[in-house]
Parts: sequence; C-alpha cells; structure tokens
Amino acid sequence: MPAKTFYLETFGCQMNAHDSEKVVGTLIAQGYAQVPTPDEAGLVLYNTCSIRDKAEQKVYHRLQQFQRSGKGKIVGVLGCVAQQEGERIFERAPHVGLVCGSASYNQLGELLVQIENGRRRVTGLSLDTDEAFETPYTCRDNPHRAYLTIIEGCDKNCAYCVVPFTRGRERSRLSQGVMDEARRLAREGYTEIQLLGQNVNSYRDPSLADWDFATLLGRVAQVPGIRRVRYTTSHPRDFGKRIVDAMDENPVICDHVHLPVQSGSSAVLARMDRLYTREEYLERIGWLKNARRRYSLSTDIIVGFPGETERDFAETLSLLDEVEFDSVFSFMYSARPNTAALRFEDHIPDEEKRRRLAIVQERQRAIQLRRNAALIGGVMEVHVEGRHKSLGQWIGRTSCNRTLNFTHPAASDASLTGQYLSVRVTRSGPNSLVGESVCVV
Repeated sequence: MPAKTFYLETFGCQMNAHDSEKVVGTLIAQGYAQVPTPDEAGLVLYNTCSIRDKAEQKVYHRLQQFQRSGKGKIVGVLGCVAQQEGERIFERAPHVGLVCGSASYNQLGELLVQIENGRRRVTGLSLDTDEAFETPYTCRDNPHRAYLTIIEGCDKNCAYCVVPFTRGRERSRLSQGVMDEARRLAREGYTEIQLLGQNVNSYRDPSLADWDFATLLGRVAQVPGIRRVRYTTSHPRDFGKRIVDAMDENPVICDHVHLPVQSGSSAVLARMDRLYTREEYLERIGWLKNARRRYSLSTDIIVGFPGETERDFAETLSLLDEVEFDSVFSFMYSARPNTAALRFEDHIPDEEKRRRLAIVQERQRAIQLRRNAALIGGVMEVHVEGRHKSLGQWIGRTSCNRTLNFTHPAASDASLTGQYLSVRVTRSGPNSLVGESVCVV
C-alpha cells in the first residue's frame, strides 16, 4: 500500500460533490491513494456543507467521533464550514490540522507539505481567486456524466443564506474555458454534462458581454457527442424567458428545471430578500408550462422563516397546489451565522416548524403520487446508472430527472450502464417509477 493514503467524506450539494472530485484528483497527483475507511487513512478529510445548521452539526459530530481514533492522522475540514468558521475550527476541534475553503483546493498539495514538514495547523481561506475553475486534476466519480462549474459565489444576499460568506461574490468562468472543457469531456466519452453554480443562470462571460447563461446553455448543447445537458441551481430573479427559449430549441437540454421558490408568500419573500414576488415567480412557471416542450419542475421550500404567519404558510400550500411541482426539497428554517435573519424577531418555535414541514411534505407526496401515476403506460428514455442486484432491476434517470427502475434481459451486470434506453412505465410511487425496457435508442 502506498505510504500516503487518504479518506474523503462529502456532505452537501452537487457543487461539493464536484469539488471532492477535484480534491481526489489533486491528491492522487500528489502521490496519495484513496482508501474506503478513515481507519485505513493517514489523511482524513471532510468536505462540508453549512447551508443548514443540521448539516454543519453533522460534521462536528463526525469530528468528535473521530477524535480518539484519529491519533497520528492528519485531519482536515474542507468546504463551506471551513470557509465560514476559519480558524475557530481549531478551537472547537483541536485535532484538526487543515482548514481549507473551496477556492484554495488548487493549493491543497502545498498546504499538506507544510503539515508534513511539521507545521501543526494550516489554512487556505482565500475567496479572491478564480483559480478554482482551472483545477488541473479532477477524478470524476461517473464515467458517463460529468459536472462542469461555470460560476462560483452569489451576489443575492438572501436573508437566510451563508453562500456569499462561504463561496464569495459571483465569478463567472470565461466561456472559452467552459466550451473547451465541454468538448474535452465529450471526446473522453462523457455523454451527459451538468452545468453548476450557486446561481447558475446569472452567468455572464466576463470577456463577452453578449454571452449570458441562455447563450452558453445553447452552445454547450451543440457540442458533438453530448446527449444530455442539465443545470443547477437557478435563482428566479435571473431566470429569463430566453432560457426557456434555449431549452425549447435544443432537445439535448434536459426537460427539467429546478427553480427554488422558498415561500409562496410575497411578504415572506420580501423579508427573505429574494428579489421577486409570488406573482413574478408564477410568471416564470407560466413560461415553462406554456413552452413547446413539457418540463418537469422542482423547487425548494423553507418553512418557519421568522415572522411566517399561518396566512403566509397557507400561501405556500396554495402555491404547491397551483404549480404541482414534480418534486420538492423542503426544510425548516435554521439560523445561520452572518445572515441578516439573525436580527429578525418573531422566530417560530421548532415544534411549529416541524408541524408545518410535515404538512408540506404530505401535501407534496399526494401531488407526486398523482403526477407519477399519470406517466404509467408512457415510454421514456433513461440514462442507465447501474443495477440494483437484490431487486433484479436496472436504475435509470429520465430527462425529466425521475428515477426509473426497470427490467431488461441483459445478462451482464455492467453491460447497460451508461447506455440510453427506451423504457415503458408500468408502475409508480411518490418518488420513482418502475418499468420494462422496450428497445435501445
């Protein structure tokens, strides 16, 4: 076994997942070997998320669990908690030796050399660099689907959100770099690309004023060899009609849009500083529902934001009924450091937040049961992700971002992974579909 080994655990969103691919690639280039458990590793890293208090506390719990068994190892905290807490992590978890934010991953090798040379604690916490876009080493988890970061940071300053403090201000990548990477990924055999950013549709090429997100989206969709293009996450304020037009004109762009609304009440949206009203959000939903293609819609909901009244909450429920999202990620509000909402009064008790969350989830479950049942009998194209051996089913993802488990007479467990197949839907549940393959597309 190589002398230098590492273990990496990732928390949070697709941005963190892609960041971890960069970290793994960088460490392997430095002569490290990845191992499956922290016990086997000389270097233990946690790539963290701080968007909600629960995620942050999970990381500290993991650090506490590891404190006794981690003697003699280098322990590092990466990502958003690292950027948010900085050197305070050393006070709370004295056995940690490395604290590094996402913008400094290209310096990871140098930071580790400092520790190996006897320095007890090192940090990489700069937010003033664009070099995160150009990390030279990336070890991708999936041989068929690839993440591609086009923008970092966020300028929106929503009252509940830590992203401007952990990821910094918006920095768009040059379109030439994006297109070069997309073409390279296609040459390497990747057929699906997911464009990433904390606010992906505020992208604007810093060197070409007419290259906005709609332009970039359409150009990436035209790269030969790419079968599917996805993107996340959008902000409704920057979701323009030209994005819908670009999707309509390019069937390679998946027919799914994740558009976080957070609340159905204009009053709550104003306190959140979301920069749009309920009516303006519904206008954007109207563009999608009246488009030439049929789009699947998903969103984020926060319940129990400070000052949310029963009437405000009822407006969120009525929004669910009016839009009929295909999936919803719903959460209780949790106070985050440095955010404006910390100063707000009228905080909602946890018991009431839990009650509201349960109501939202039950209401949305009924909507998803109904919408998924309407798909029974139809044929959908799936990108095969793997095989569920115990169930004897293959696992695929549709263009509209639904999981579709299906049967196929293939003999080899690996023979279908990465392929695109037509599958007829035979059964449905609230979160997935079941079907049988028809033919290879």
